[in-house]
Amino acid sequence: MIPEPFGARLRHAMDTRGPLCVGIDPHASLLTAWGLNDDVAGLEHFTRTVVEALADRVAVLKPQSAFFERFGSRGIAVLEKAVEEARAAGALVLMDAKRGDIGSTMGAYAATYLDKDSPLFSDAVTVSPYLGFGSLRPALDAAVLSGAGVFVLALTSNPEGAEVQRATATDGRSLAQLMLDHMAAENEGATPLGSVGAVVGATLGDAGVNLAINGPLLAPGIGAQGATPADLPGVFGDAVGNVVPSVSRGVLSRGPDVAGLRAAAERLTDEVRAAVAGR
Repeated sequence: MIPEPFGARLRHAMDTRGPLCVGIDPHASLLTAWGLNDDVAGLEHFTRTVVEALADRVAVLKPQSAFFERFGSRGIAVLEKAVEEARAAGALVLMDAKRGDIGSTMGAYAATYLDKDSPLFSDAVTVSPYLGFGSLRPALDAAVLSGAGVFVLALTSNPEGAEVQRATATDGRSLAQLMLDHMAAENEGATPLGSVGAVVGATLGDAGVNLAINGPLLAPGIGAQGATPADLPGVFGDAVGNVVPSVSRGVLSRGPDVAGLRAAAERLTDEVRAAVAGR
């Protein structure tokens, strides 16, 4: 039985819950701000609270794997539980792991996040294409088989990224545009939305690339990095309806109060909807 593709599930979630993605980023300073210790107990309390507050109402939750990995196997156990509980509550889980490698190693990463039998199976995962887009083939193929998605780094919000992403390929395209064109090819013919997404920073101003990839556009940079929902139409143009704005501290700083987390997410969701509708 062929599973429903991630792109279709994401489109439904965006239309019913709003397009917001909330990161789960339990870094030390945020744990401290919540009055928690920077240990596994603090990690578990923080993560459980975010999932309880938001998994039944936002479209996407995006755990940042590194903040769990730093606690070793006990941290990974917390992450596994969070993925399971978030998906059970109806949120799509995007694992922010930014994996990138070749051959059997990329295949192992794909098995970790995109195999339904894995304890870390997620609805989608972030990957890096800068070993060549073809290096992502094991993840792309695994995602198709499991009905999952892949978000590929294209134009990221960190300023250092430009030295690679804005560099020119042999045919004159920027490397970012080359990657976006590969994504468009993967998504060709998919309805209502392809399952291969791009990561494009919301802080870029005019992105200066063709974002018509028939897939979702994950837009980090809302909130603490300086972008606002009102900036989205200027960055994404005609593709703004496929944007999944990603916010972390802008919501998480309102914790540990569950009502505060929910209010912050609801406010940002409403602001994004208004920005997209008013374009």
